[in-house]
Amino acid sequence: MSVKSYLKGVLLSLFFSYSALAVDQAQGVQNLNGSFANLVEPLLPAVVNISTTTVVRGRTDLGSPSLDMQIPKGSPLEDFFKDFLDHMHPEGPRNTVALGSGFIVDAEGYIVTNNHVVADADQITVTLSDNTELKATLVGRDRRTDIALLKVKSDKKLPFVQWGDSEKIRTGDRIIAIGNPFGLGGTVTSGIVSHLGRDIAEATGSDDIVEGYIQTDASINLGNSGGPMFDMQGKVVGVNTAIFTATGASVGIGFAIPSNIAKKVVQQIRQYGRTKRGWIGVHIQAITEDIAESLGLKDLKGALVGNVVKDGPAAKAKLQTGDIILKVGNQEVKDIRSVPRLVGNLSVGTDATLTIWRRGKILTVPVRIGEYEEAEETGVISSPESGKDVPKGVELHGMTLQPLTDAIRQRFSISNDIQGVLVVDVKSKSSAAEKGVRPGDIIVEISQEGVKTPQEVVDNLKKAEKENRKSALLLINRDGESRYISIKLTSEGNSH
Repeated sequence: MSVKSYLKGVLLSLFFSYSALAVDQAQGVQNLNGSFANLVEPLLPAVVNISTTTVVRGRTDLGSPSLDMQIPKGSPLEDFFKDFLDHMHPEGPRNTVALGSGFIVDAEGYIVTNNHVVADADQITVTLSDNTELKATLVGRDRRTDIALLKVKSDKKLPFVQWGDSEKIRTGDRIIAIGNPFGLGGTVTSGIVSHLGRDIAEATGSDDIVEGYIQTDASINLGNSGGPMFDMQGKVVGVNTAIFTATGASVGIGFAIPSNIAKKVVQQIRQYGRTKRGWIGVHIQAITEDIAESLGLKDLKGALVGNVVKDGPAAKAKLQTGDIILKVGNQEVKDIRSVPRLVGNLSVGTDATLTIWRRGKILTVPVRIGEYEEAEETGVISSPESGKDVPKGVELHGMTLQPLTDAIRQRFSISNDIQGVLVVDVKSKSSAAEKGVRPGDIIVEISQEGVKTPQEVVDNLKKAEKENRKSALLLINRDGESRYISIKLTSEGNSH
């Protein structure tokens, strides 16, 4: 089992809620032996417990074999077992309940929690520290940061907490967490900031855009999701969201969404009812050592543009496939995940400057920022499909190639705008297969030079070999989406 697969199994989301009075500046702890009581007391009333009810419709299979497989038709026991299984697997709607945490952020009754706490909920109930229960409405939620905003109405003035600045906390700083672990509301735990900027999205396989989670050793468990992480001034610096565990309970590795990210999402939801995240319309990929070597780059910084969305902001700004985005504004692109995060933080409709590398030159390109959510709703953002089943052809470096004839274009609905060479088969264990080349891919460029025939592919690869390149950079079009793949130039046999 890979580390990534293992992490997917042990990174668990939490559920958690509670409330607290507005605190200008809570009394901090002055020494390691000091009590947290003075700090915690004014915070507790603003942290709330959240319970959600979801109606599950239809028969739910709990994993038992069917009646038909166990009892012969006409058996005297058939009716008995049918009644028994109907009781265990009832027809019709059934309620499921989940628990989480949250915190009140102003006197109007706005409550912050995790999206996964309230997603798909038919009814949301908030329980205050004095056991008052209030029905909550969902104002809005954001899947990509796992933040949701609720609102409750109350006849009395509600206590609330204040946002802190997550940029100011440091590794080693002391923090406390308050929440509803296992339904035990008002639970307070303490610890330190174990690490800043932790990226857990790759491990979970998610597409979140959180710019580095706060890792802590404070004990947080199932039920803590959506609860606040406080600094020693009583300000919210994080929203607890997940734990690393193989047992289902805390092992001292928990994660929180930084408050600066959560605060911005909450502000947008309050204003628009949803997020309005920046978008430029490019598909990007990481720069591997092979790709860097193929392009003659000295380092792996930046993000490679594999495809430019037609009529998107980047296309209008004349960005090209093969460009490497080095900076968004004045901020460096450290890796592939930096681009959606940096662009996403920009205001829709504003202008930004991209610093790019293009064929050995550094250029600056102005671009008007579009809206991610709008592009998603209109279907502009989509995922490429898998490769097609195609006929056989000529072999080269583990790939079987064919020219794009009119017949092939018609058979596989390939646009005349796409020029290149069709990959009709890929040998297993070849360099091309190892790097992800698939049957149905179209090779558009080799080493940033266009190709239209298998012979041009041969010539370009031989040219790269003569230049003592260890690998060659292929621009692949797959189901209308472009991406770069770098294949090793080995002595694999070629047949023509």
